[in-house]
Amino acid sequence: ISVLFLTLLLLFLALFPGAFDCCTKISDEIPKGILRRVERFEIQKADGLCHLEAVILHIKGKKFCVNRWNRKVKKMMKKMKHKIQRRKFHVRKQRRAQITK
Repeated sequence: ISVLFLTLLLLFLALFPGAFDCCTKISDEIPKGILRRVERFEIQKADGLCHLEAVILHIKGKKFCVNRWNRKVKKMMKKMKHKIQRRKFHVRKQRRAQITK
C-alpha cells in the first residue's frame, strides 16, 4: 500500500509541478522599494489547484504574493512588459543586421 501511495504521489507531482506553489495569502499594499527590485512576475489565476487570484513577484529568490488589482502592481507589470517587448525587438533587429552582413 505504501509503494502505491508513493507512486501516486510522485505521479501527481510530475503532472502538477506547481501544485504546492500557490499563494495562500495576498498583500494589498506593497512598498515602492520592493516594486523597483522585481526581477519577474507571474499571474496566479483562481482556477485549478490555486484558489486565489494574485501576482507573484520574484525578488532575489524570494516570492511575494500581492493583490492582482493593486494599482501600483498593475503599473509595474505594464512597465515590465513594455521593457521586455522593447528588449526582444532590439535583439531581433541586431540579429537580422548580423545575418545580412
